[in-house]
Amino acid sequence: MRIGVLGASRIAESAIVGPAHALGHRLVAVAARDRGRAEAFAGKYGVERVLDTYQDVIDDPEVDVVYNPLANALHGPWNLAAVHAGKPVLSEKPFARNASEARQVAAAARAAGVPILEGFHYLFHPLMARTFELLDSGSIGAVRHVEVVMAMPSPGDGDPRWSYELAGGALMDLGCYSLHVSRVLGAWCGGAPEVAGGRAVLRGPQIDESAVLDIRYPNGASGTHAISMVAGEYVFSLRIVGDDGSLYLHDYLAPSRDDRLTIVSSSGGTVAVEHLGTRSTYTYQLEALAIAIAHGTALPIGLDDAVENMRYLDDAYRAVGLDPR
Repeated sequence: MRIGVLGASRIAESAIVGPAHALGHRLVAVAARDRGRAEAFAGKYGVERVLDTYQDVIDDPEVDVVYNPLANALHGPWNLAAVHAGKPVLSEKPFARNASEARQVAAAARAAGVPILEGFHYLFHPLMARTFELLDSGSIGAVRHVEVVMAMPSPGDGDPRWSYELAGGALMDLGCYSLHVSRVLGAWCGGAPEVAGGRAVLRGPQIDESAVLDIRYPNGASGTHAISMVAGEYVFSLRIVGDDGSLYLHDYLAPSRDDRLTIVSSSGGTVAVEHLGTRSTYTYQLEALAIAIAHGTALPIGLDDAVENMRYLDDAYRAVGLDPR
C-alpha cells in the first residue's frame, strides 16, 4: 500500500512507520501544521515527499490509504475528509470526539463504501486470540470480574491531551481502550456491559487526569477500570477472574514489551505462563488492514463498533460528572 500520513506525531513511529517498513508498504506523503516538522519526520522515516496541507495528502493520487494520528478533535473531521476523497483510513483512537460525530463519519463511510479501521491494535495480536480460546474452553469457568489498568506518565503541559477543545482527557486517551476490551469480553459475560458509575480526578475544568469506572455485565459479572495519565510508569494490564481461576495479561496493549499470559488456579497458584510473541500489535493490525483492502475481507471491528465505543465514552464522562467531549 501507498500510505499518506497526517501530522508528524510521536505515535506514528510505532503505529505506522515501523509496521509499514516491516511489511513492505510505502510511506509516500506527509504534512504537518509546521512544514519543518514534516520535513524532519520525512527525513527520519523515509517518507517520499512532504506536502503543504493534510488535504494535499488526502488528494494525492498516489496515496491509497490515509493514516490519521492527529489530536482527538481532528480525528472525525479528517476521517470524513478522507472518506469524501474515497480513501480508506487507519484512524487512531478515539474514532471521533463523541458519539454524534462518530455517527456522521460512519454514515458517510457506509454511503461511500470506504473502509475505516479504528486503531484498537491490541485486538490483532495472538495474545488476545489465545485469551479468547481459553475463555471459550471454560478454562477459568464463568467470568465474574474484569479488571483493566491503563496508566502512563504525564504528557507535557502543552500536550493536546490536556485540552478540552481538542477532546483531551484520560478517559479519551486511555479509557477508550479499557471500554473497548470490556465490550469485547461481553461475549463471555452475557452481553454488552454498562458503565455503572465512576469517579475522576481533574487537572483542569472538564479535563480528567485519572478516573475509575465501575462496569456491570448482564450475567452479574463486575468490572473495574483504573485509568491514569499521571502515573509513575506504563501499566496496561488485564485480569479476567472466573469461578475456576483467572487470566492475567501483563501488557495486553503492548505485548512487544511483555507478552506473558499467566493462568492462575482458583486457589491462587500459577498454572502456566504462556508467551505469545513480541511482534508489534501495530504490525498485525496493518497486515490485517492491507488484506481487507486488497481482498475485501472483513475486519474484526468496523463502523458499528467505532460508534458504539464512542457512545460508551460519552457515558463514561457522564458517569464521572463531566461533559462528553
